[in-house]
Amino acid sequence: MTDTNAILGPVATLALWSMVMWLWMYATRLPAMSRAKIDAAKLVGGTGKNLDDVLPPEVQWKAHNYNHLMEQPTVFYAVAIALAIAGMGGGLNAQIAWAYVGLRILHSLIQATVNRVMWRFGVFVLASLALFALCLHAFIAFVLH
Repeated sequence: MTDTNAILGPVATLALWSMVMWLWMYATRLPAMSRAKIDAAKLVGGTGKNLDDVLPPEVQWKAHNYNHLMEQPTVFYAVAIALAIAGMGGGLNAQIAWAYVGLRILHSLIQATVNRVMWRFGVFVLASLALFALCLHAFIAFVLH
């Protein structure tokens, strides 16, 4: 892999981490649903959010985090792939991408375990600043260049 494609490593890592959170979510949610006597085969409509009032919060934290990994990281995937295609996925951009992924994984671990809101918020802000930097680099390269 060339240095300009180095940013694809963080892309693959965050995608894999999202699947780890998906597994963790179901590994905790399905047994909790069984304990709560919820028959999933009889459920009609609704969303996972409907389970917030039925399942313990620490079970739902994993589901909430999985949903978060389907939100802001979509911007990360798009900008990182655009930078890689443009040959700008190495160096500083790759380092910023790794920082973003590390911070998102830390955010997941906080939310899925202790769920301290201010800790999560601090990590989320730092990750968002890293993503903002990647977006700014792409904007400069593709729009202002």
